Amino acid sequence: MNKIVELARNAIELYVKEKKKLLPDKKLLSEIKGVAGVFVSIKKDNALRGCIGTFAPTTDSIVEEIIRNAIEAATFDPRFPPVTKEELPYLKISVDILTDPVPVHSVSELDSKRFGVIVKAQMRRGLLLPDLEGVNTPEEQIEICRRKGGIGKDEAVELFKFEVKRYK
Repeated sequence: MNKIVELARNAIELYVKEKKKLLPDKKLLSEIKGVAGVFVSIKKDNALRGCIGTFAPTTDSIVEEIIRNAIEAATFDPRFPPVTKEELPYLKISVDILTDPVPVHSVSELDSKRFGVIVKAQMRRGLLLPDLEGVNTPEEQIEICRRKGGIGKDEAVELFKFEVKRYK
């Protein structure tokens, strides 16, 4: 198993079983350097079971960002009840490490398989990761982002794109 996915799984399992937060391992901190936004997605039976992330870093390291977002995805995603101990063996976890978002001036600069999208209108924003099953065009990405952010179809928006390194 990949170290990054293993880190997310260990964080989830420790929190679900013992309500304890995993402490960052010094060796892992030296191997996985830098800061970045991170999304942790959890699936069970090929259905989404939790997904929480940050488009910009909120902690001092990618390792800490993974731990934080893994716990949040498992226990605080408002769309789902918290993951239970009984579910742990059946979970599939993926971790996306994001590049910094860059402004987009035209939908033609987007590619739903390569880029994630952030749609912003004033203080509201919606984000969608790239290469998601059932999302095949940038227009679909933008529509979903508008819904997620509570942004009307006719509201003026700013668009941003980012890439991810996905670990499964």
